[in-house]
Amino acid sequence: MEGRDSSSKPCDLLKKIRGFTRSLLSDICRGKSPLIALDRYRNYCTDPSGKCCCSSDLHKGKEIISLQRECHVYRLDVLLRVLHIVQQLLQENKHGSKRDIYYMHPSIFSEQSVVDRAINDICILLKCSRHNLNVVSVGKGLVMGWLRFIEGRRKFDCIKSPCTVRTHNGNPTYISIHMKLSHCDPQKMFPLQVHPVPVHVEEVTGIMSIAEYILVVEKETVFQRLANDRFCSTNRCIIITGRGYPDVPTRRFLRLLVEKLCLPAYCLVDCDPYGFDILTTYRFGSMVSFLNF
Repeated sequence: MEGRDSSSKPCDLLKKIRGFTRSLLSDICRGKSPLIALDRYRNYCTDPSGKCCCSSDLHKGKEIISLQRECHVYRLDVLLRVLHIVQQLLQENKHGSKRDIYYMHPSIFSEQSVVDRAINDICILLKCSRHNLNVVSVGKGLVMGWLRFIEGRRKFDCIKSPCTVRTHNGNPTYISIHMKLSHCDPQKMFPLQVHPVPVHVEEVTGIMSIAEYILVVEKETVFQRLANDRFCSTNRCIIITGRGYPDVPTRRFLRLLVEKLCLPAYCLVDCDPYGFDILTTYRFGSMVSFLNF
């Protein structure tokens, strides 16, 4: 289960990886078939704090991986290969996407889902979240509105023509907050720039906004329609879309904005089972399988 242990620093994870591989080698040297016990849960949490207490995070027993079963031999092979790549990422303090890992051994991994499963197994094994492994998703989310932030050393400004910014008691405030919207030229001052949601959410700093709320939309077509209609020009808000089922960076970025800006978040989805599933994904996280329920 991701997020179960707060000891997710690179040095701690590297120690766990060394301890795990040593125990495997010890069993093999003694002529004993290694047994790997993996906890199973209904939901994989992505809480970066390591203090998750999701109500849907229900334990479902253990799964035993053994070399005595042929299908488990391949699964263990993949797990160890991915674990070696993760070890290198942690040692070199680099990040890689799940897709990057797949293309390192495409003939062995055969398909992306094989790598995804191995990464989930490693998260359970090391009791950490995926971002602690320096493994990131290829972001697909989009954001626009009254928002500025910094990711690493790169500045993202969703406002087409930046207003002057000043700091008051440590809190950044736009001078234009006192201006009436009716007296502003939408072509010159209002937020019209669309930016991708940052992949490395833990590196996001300098968040500044005078938005009154956050609007999450299910479909990219709706997002683009709102952009074309200049919705943010007359509504002081931030709009985010995950282009359907949201990926982890989009969900983490949304949570960061809600926590840092203390804004209410509203979600616009289709009134059908898929729309409600996307809504619960934003609220509670992605489910491993509908068969678990």
